[in-house]
Amino acid sequence: MDKPTHLIEFETMLLGRHLLSAPRSRRGGGHLDRSAYTLLSRIRMEGPMSIGQLSDAFGLDASTLNRQTAAMLRAGLAERIPDPDGGIARKFRITRAGELSLDAERARNIGGLERVMADWSPDEVAVFATYLKRLNSDIENLDGRPWPRP
Repeated sequence: MDKPTHLIEFETMLLGRHLLSAPRSRRGGGHLDRSAYTLLSRIRMEGPMSIGQLSDAFGLDASTLNRQTAAMLRAGLAERIPDPDGGIARKFRITRAGELSLDAERARNIGGLERVMADWSPDEVAVFATYLKRLNSDIENLDGRPWPRP
């Protein structure tokens, strides 16, 4: 643990643990699971997407995405529509209920981060955000799957 990359690996492992365990331990009604949150975020940013496009974007196989999107359809968070560009594949579009659920989940996540970082200065938060964006962007560039950013 003497190299900075070793420390980053350890801390990102812990961060993943905190992110994955917190929602399960505090889940009540109305919370999105991680896959719905991520899929809906991507669909909101890019517009309607087919299973093939989602597979390319996430590097997941169609069977996994079929299970995840089926759950979103059952929950009324997304709907299947004909391709607006006239293609053969049907696409998934976020519904109003999906928009509201995504906004509520994002607000809860931001509120949690604000509680955690309450003692951080605005400059510290901004610097951390810059480095986190750089880390994610570099991972995406190596993987060949850049995430759209506002």
